[in-house]
Amino acid sequence: MPATTHHELIAGIRRAAALIGVTCSPEKVQPVLTAFDDVLDEAIIAFRVATNARHEGEFDCRFTIPRHVDPYERARTHGLLTPSGHPAENLLHDLARHCPVDSYGIDFGVVGGFRKIWTYFPGGTGQNLAALRDLPSMPPALAHNLAFFADRGLADKVDIVAVDYRNHTVNLYFTGFADHLRGPAEIKAMHRAAGLPEPSEQMLRFCGKSFGLYTTLSWHSTAIQRIAFSIKTHDPLALPARLGTKIERFARTVPYGRDDPKMVYAAMTASGEEYYKLQSYYRFQARSRLDLMPSIDHAADAA
Repeated sequence: MPATTHHELIAGIRRAAALIGVTCSPEKVQPVLTAFDDVLDEAIIAFRVATNARHEGEFDCRFTIPRHVDPYERARTHGLLTPSGHPAENLLHDLARHCPVDSYGIDFGVVGGFRKIWTYFPGGTGQNLAALRDLPSMPPALAHNLAFFADRGLADKVDIVAVDYRNHTVNLYFTGFADHLRGPAEIKAMHRAAGLPEPSEQMLRFCGKSFGLYTTLSWHSTAIQRIAFSIKTHDPLALPARLGTKIERFARTVPYGRDDPKMVYAAMTASGEEYYKLQSYYRFQARSRLDLMPSIDHAADAA
């Protein structure tokens, strides 16, 4: 990435984070950008803020990278990850060996640093959960909950798998699911089946407009940790949701991607905390060499 562009990105991250009162930690941000410096000029770049207590005081940045780069090895060799022998460290390579890969994504916080790697599958080729279940490093929670997904027609609709190396969790993203899954009765049933608290009426109205959902699984429990729903919109403030003062201020004032769509996510934690996330794009389209990301819109949906 050209030095001037690199500096512009860091300045952009700093300005955007300041909108919600978060100060960047250079020792956390700079190593991530340096590790992937050669591909940032071709990346979709997004910023994300969240209302829940766990994300208080944090500002997330994420970007896509082409499939010829091994993001785990790049992160390890640049000191972003320290191997400990946990199965999470092998999952990305298991996915690459057994599944078609379109591109990858990196997620980091400006305070907490490097966190997550996504694997994007080619658009229109959802992966089969039974095959993912059989990967040696996949959390046993997937096998335990396979019927939960299959009973809802999701068994072959996995678009993205994300590995959170800090929390040792996996996200499975689904799109193209049946309309009835967006209905209040089914959303309540999903939460009950997963042992999660029932969503509020506000969240149920929000979920009725969703195009995708994702679940969070862990190596430390067989339970589904979280179910989240996503909406793509140009006007987050028009959604049937109270996004909270922080997100609303960010949505009104973030200087980037004003004409680009925004992603809004709604989720319920096991403790009963209902929260929302807003994703805004610093750069929605890659600047060059789009052939390296054949499903650029697909990648942007969860960037």
